Amino acid sequence: MCGIVGLFLKNEALRPELGGLLTDMLITMTDRGPDSAGIAIYGDADAGLKMTIQSDTPAETFAGLQGALEAEIGQPVEIRVVDTHAILTLPEGSGPAVSAYMAERGIRVMGTGESMEIFKEVGLPKDVAARFGLRQMAGSHGIGHTRMATESAVTTLGAHPFSTGADQCLVHNGSLSNHNQMRRILTQKGFAPKTQNDTEVAACYISSRLAEGANLGEALEGTLTDLDGFFTFVVGTKNGFGVVRDPVACKPAVMAETDDYVAFGSEYRALANLPGIETARVWEPEPATVYFWER
Repeated sequence: MCGIVGLFLKNEALRPELGGLLTDMLITMTDRGPDSAGIAIYGDADAGLKMTIQSDTPAETFAGLQGALEAEIGQPVEIRVVDTHAILTLPEGSGPAVSAYMAERGIRVMGTGESMEIFKEVGLPKDVAARFGLRQMAGSHGIGHTRMATESAVTTLGAHPFSTGADQCLVHNGSLSNHNQMRRILTQKGFAPKTQNDTEVAACYISSRLAEGANLGEALEGTLTDLDGFFTFVVGTKNGFGVVRDPVACKPAVMAETDDYVAFGSEYRALANLPGIETARVWEPEPATVYFWER
């Protein structure tokens, strides 16, 4: 049992409120998953590449990192430390070299892209949100997850969202039965999961379909035939936000739409305090049906 939230803003005037709205939604879902939490925020695109990294010893790991990276790639690097995470702004084309540098030193790469930042850690959602200052974050859309680990360890890497492609991430409530078989297939395609979490397999699957030229809707439709189990997926991309449930749809889900936003929650109470919710169109997503919005 986990809790999922998502918010896609149509009204740009609400962008400064995105972090606060998502934080309240996430905290409301605490009793669905109290062991870890995470959120992905899509903000303004930076010039070059944005990379989110994480370390269990941030004071030691991030000290001098900027200078070391600049010496490694021979170009300027910006770094913004946020608790155990840091956001790097890198020159275009430097991603592979920086990723290899991080791998050699055991520094975890949480996600890359032009606009996405990911923050996730072990702990109660309210504590995770406070550590990262999520309420102060602005953006166009975001997704979040509160986890109750049932099939893998309670670790930072086991927390959601999982990002396996540029500006793309996924959160999941449910369980996949063919994730080991799919892991082998995805590895052969060059999209090897790094953890034993079945959710990362789903994220890699979406990334592989997008890389093959599918749009977000087509990638989500593919999960209905290629992934087996019970699941609700909420996916974020640079320009979009999508939702799909398996054909049985045993996991709870509710959506709301107004002229200002589209929102998702595992339960209605996650949406209850959104502005204008009293006049929103509220519905339960249909089984085996893809919903997605893109700019």
